[in-house]
Amino acid sequence: MHTDDDWITTPITADLLRGALDLERTAHGVLPHRLPAWVREQFPDGQLAMVEAQPSGVRLVFRTRATVVELDTLPTKRVYVGAPPGPDGVYDLLVDGRLAGQAGVKGGNTLTVDMTTGTVESRPGPSGTLRFTGLPDSAKDVEIWLPHNETTELLALRTDAPVEPVAAGDRRVWLHHGSSISHGSDAASPTTTWPALAASLGGVELVNLGLGGSALLDPFTARTMRDAPADLISVKVGINLVNADLMRLRVFTPAVHGFLDTIREGHPGTPLLVVSPLLCPIHEDTPGPSVPDFSSVSEGRLQFRAMGDPGERAAGKLTLNVIRDELSRLVKQRAADDPNLFYVDGRDLYGEADFAELPLPDQIHPDAAAHRRIGGNFAARAFASGGPFSAEGG
Repeated sequence: MHTDDDWITTPITADLLRGALDLERTAHGVLPHRLPAWVREQFPDGQLAMVEAQPSGVRLVFRTRATVVELDTLPTKRVYVGAPPGPDGVYDLLVDGRLAGQAGVKGGNTLTVDMTTGTVESRPGPSGTLRFTGLPDSAKDVEIWLPHNETTELLALRTDAPVEPVAAGDRRVWLHHGSSISHGSDAASPTTTWPALAASLGGVELVNLGLGGSALLDPFTARTMRDAPADLISVKVGINLVNADLMRLRVFTPAVHGFLDTIREGHPGTPLLVVSPLLCPIHEDTPGPSVPDFSSVSEGRLQFRAMGDPGERAAGKLTLNVIRDELSRLVKQRAADDPNLFYVDGRDLYGEADFAELPLPDQIHPDAAAHRRIGGNFAARAFASGGPFSAEGG
């Protein structure tokens, strides 16, 4: 049994974190962010603020002989009016790269969301403690992956042996941007979102800018990617532009060019992969917007419906097939002068056969099994020999 004198408290600093682009000091501790402070000040949008502070892909990484690790956190949990409470966010513990434990933290702040009115009510709550025991009594690399879908303030890290940062090493850094599907949607845990799975298969360090509802070709996201260190970059775009119904084809094409131009300002020769939308039958040829169907929300099920008129494609309204055709054309045009620019059709990651076997539970988001399928398919196309992210180059 440990006494107070046995514990070593280590300050949580940026050199112990990977996958975060900013670390905010709060009244309680530190809060990892996936977008820098200047973006949050420039565009204080509620949806963006919520999702960028959810630490998808963010993990504590350190080397230690500790057999017990404790982490005090203050989570922020979402509750939807009329729906049963969701499970606590999952923390994944990796020891020398292998999953060694999973746990959650009770309590925390609560955001109560009324999707019928769009209102959000915030209520403060207590912090909690994550505890992992029985770790090997030897020097090892420890990673604690934070919940991908739960804002997490980090308050204190305690161990029964000293902790030191782990050097970055020679693993390449993969910077990825996408929608809620890349963020993690209904993945089972932070290391089983499709980008985390693909990164593990590819042997790379992930920085995940999957931002739920916010893959909208925002210039500030492109500037963030331009300025972030990266050896490999991918941009998955399409579904949010359709289900938010914010753009027409006339604006979409120059917006994609501008987004890629901005990234290239900071990464002129970095392998850059453009990924078109996964299969989503409700929006293949039907424009947005998408609207939620609340009829089964009390049973914990939410469905989405496409509300656009297919006839409006002639007026420039976007569908997933329209976006795929334009992205394919645009990347082919640019690749003539940019040999490190590549394209992957999202249906090669999740297509008709995948949908037949692993359908989208709410008509938009893949479930845990589908995340595994997508991650494996991405790794096979991007990281395998001859792929755009292969060690020998695409």
